[in-house]
Amino acid sequence: MKILVPVKRVVDYNVKVRVKSDGSGVDIANVKMSMNPFDEIAVEEAVRLKEAGVATEVIAVSCGATQCQETLRTALAIGADRAILVESGEELQPLAVAKLLKALVDKEQPQLVILGKQAIDDDSNQTGQMLAALAGLPQATFASKVVVADGQAQVTREVDGGLETLALNLPAVITTDLRLNEPRYVTLPNIMKAKKKPLETVTPEALGVDVAPRLKTLKVSEPAKRSAGVKVPDVATLVDKLKNEAKVL
Repeated sequence: MKILVPVKRVVDYNVKVRVKSDGSGVDIANVKMSMNPFDEIAVEEAVRLKEAGVATEVIAVSCGATQCQETLRTALAIGADRAILVESGEELQPLAVAKLLKALVDKEQPQLVILGKQAIDDDSNQTGQMLAALAGLPQATFASKVVVADGQAQVTREVDGGLETLALNLPAVITTDLRLNEPRYVTLPNIMKAKKKPLETVTPEALGVDVAPRLKTLKVSEPAKRSAGVKVPDVATLVDKLKNEAKVL
């Protein structure tokens, strides 16, 4: 069984992002970048399925600038067998990424696509669902447990009321939640091995995909700073402030 795992290069979650002075976006110059944490969980799950003998090959995919090769090498160090970079200088929005992944699904014919439920930079939570729709595949989102056997994937997912278990016929698309697993620590020997694993580079044009942006960012701004709290002498004053100042009563 072949598993395709899309990974995204994002600003490291430990970095406090800065908004550009012109409000056009986030400043990523000289900022540490890393693999999207949800995608790291997806790679770990795919590698575990391979180690369990369920899968035979894990393919990591990334779409974006040349620097995404670093993210792919991290996926290879975790345990992916080979990598594909769809290199593009354009801003890639969720629909464009989903179309690129659909082209790769048609080409590679994986039985399972596992990707993070969302990226921590835009929090769109759209690519997995769009890919499933474009490819006509069953999907299970927010997976906290995955069991693959007999041509099916049993997926436990987190919903508002608790846990829901779905049975999907393969091929299928699964998006990962935080509680699915804890990614392993990448060791130096595995980092060295990853440098020798194959990494293929293709372009959107070669895949026949139009990646022109459909959305336009009008303005990016920092959240308003939280105002300081105040002490009130009694309940009557508190009620008055909630009613007349906060206007929540």
